[in-house]
Amino acid sequence: MTTRTEPQTLARVAAEIRARQRFVIASHVRPDGDAIGSQLAMAYALRALGKQARVVNRDPAPPPFFVFPGVPDIEVAERVDDAADAVIVMESGDLSRTGVAGLDRGFVINIDHHLGNALYGAVNWFDVSAAACGEMVFDLVRELGVPLTYEIAVHLYIAILTDTGSFHYSNISPRTFDICRQCVEAGVHPPTVARAIFDSNTLGRLKLFGAVLSRMALDASGRLATLTVDRQLAADCGATYEDSEGLINLPLTVADIQAVVFFKEHGPDDWRVSMRSKGGIDINAVAREFGGGGHKNASGCSAAGRIEELAVLFRGKILEQIHRAVVS
Repeated sequence: MTTRTEPQTLARVAAEIRARQRFVIASHVRPDGDAIGSQLAMAYALRALGKQARVVNRDPAPPPFFVFPGVPDIEVAERVDDAADAVIVMESGDLSRTGVAGLDRGFVINIDHHLGNALYGAVNWFDVSAAACGEMVFDLVRELGVPLTYEIAVHLYIAILTDTGSFHYSNISPRTFDICRQCVEAGVHPPTVARAIFDSNTLGRLKLFGAVLSRMALDASGRLATLTVDRQLAADCGATYEDSEGLINLPLTVADIQAVVFFKEHGPDDWRVSMRSKGGIDINAVAREFGGGGHKNASGCSAAGRIEELAVLFRGKILEQIHRAVVS
């Protein structure tokens, strides 16, 4: 495991970048704010050094992000035929999670801050202390000697804002706010960024939130909320699955609710499972049991089976983590 106490790895990543000219930058399927922000901040930094950078993802960015520079130019593809001189993969626990074929043919630089990274790169920089992958990109931009332009800063700020749950999660450090301060000094306007990301709802999204929340189930203790959405419900609301982004955080605004599990239908008996928690409740431990990952308070995985059985299974495991946090 590499952390900021081992700066030779950061120096190694910077040296490998300096030695190369053409780059492909990828991240995980269904990219979130940290993925998009980290990729584009890296791309702008590489271009500032006179290098070529393609940003390629399996899935498009969430609609609210398209107002930010560079987002409309992200390539959406299932494979790359030219892996360039190096492939930089951001916050993806293994290469297959990118969903993009052909990346393994390149010299892979793996940059991640999640527990459970498979260390699949020719160079692996892994820092679990980072609140967001964007923090690591900030370090790398500085190491490369690239000035913090607005285009770089706004994407670093997006990465940190979204991956800390709007500064709600426990992985925040003084360094997190220092980086954000420097981003603001570079021209980022926090209210504008926050409104673009969080206040750009469609009517369908609002209806979907209401429909899912109206079906929310609580365990007997009232500490664990369960949410479920399928494709038919989203269609009935005039919404898309992307419109459910952020919904999982709303039950946590209730004082007594300590954790949330959200099941999204991917196919017949095939579910994407997102989990959130407060304080010392480690739902990442649950995600890892099912081959997933993430953070202590925000993790996810996939699971197959009947939703009724999966809900019972996950509720049991999350309640165990709630109990451990209470007694520890």
